Amino acid sequence: MLQVNDLWKSYGGRQVVSGMSLAAGPGQIVGLLGPNGAGKTTTVSMICGLTPPDRGDVQLMGEHIRDDASATKRRIGLVPQDIALYEELPALRNLETFGALYGLSGALLRERSHAALELVGLADRAGDKPATFSGGMKRRLNIACALVHDPDILLLDEPTVGIDPQSRNAIFDNLETLKARGKAMVYTTHYMEEAERLCDRIVIMDHGKVIANDTLAGLYRQLPVSATLNIDLDGDVDIAALSRQPGVLTASQQNGCLSVGLDSLSASSSTVLAWLTANGRKIQRISSGKASLETLFLTLTGRQLRD
Repeated sequence: MLQVNDLWKSYGGRQVVSGMSLAAGPGQIVGLLGPNGAGKTTTVSMICGLTPPDRGDVQLMGEHIRDDASATKRRIGLVPQDIALYEELPALRNLETFGALYGLSGALLRERSHAALELVGLADRAGDKPATFSGGMKRRLNIACALVHDPDILLLDEPTVGIDPQSRNAIFDNLETLKARGKAMVYTTHYMEEAERLCDRIVIMDHGKVIANDTLAGLYRQLPVSATLNIDLDGDVDIAALSRQPGVLTASQQNGCLSVGLDSLSASSSTVLAWLTANGRKIQRISSGKASLETLFLTLTGRQLRD
């Protein structure tokens, strides 16, 4: 349904997106992950035609999407990272305003507006102004505004930032309903557990480039470790020496917490604990777990801060 082909974009000589390609089919959610500044929002802006690419193209059902007001662009719904609502207009009037911009009017506009409010659980607040809403309610209304014209493709740029767990789960339920209706979605997020729960395919970007593009199961097969040990210690350890121990694949320490990636939890954890004891390190707390999407993300993009 959506095909993104070799998008490039630079600003002032700085390359922001380099060769981005992805595809999303009916009833499929594609996660777009990356550190701050990886190029995710620029990619979303190019997909929906707000930002023209330097080269490459975007196709919806085989039709090219450009930075114009073509009918093809109207088949896309955008949920921007920043909430975009008219705070002093009632919720229903917000939907009717956005629907009118897409050419809807009359009974169809009213029907679509009420249906969108019902989907996001705000039907009982139709006459209330967003200025009186919580952050989670505003996020859900933002999604409703992107749905009022019944788009085929929905682009969601970090739609759960700054909201409580209840609102996040409500949004997840909305997206799963839309998926069941055959909508194709591109979903950017910094929350790995969201991507693991929602996405059929995950694209990881860094420095404007795609560094991984696979199903969740395929990405798990790329994981360098099968398990992790997280150990709170009373001092620093020699990371290089620890990394040379049998079964240890990765090791790092930050603020007294040692994180060790292992090839096998049952076979190698005792080796790590014995090495720490032999080197005079007192263990204060220990936990273990399976390697996750976050493990792969940090392995591919690094642990350095991206401010």
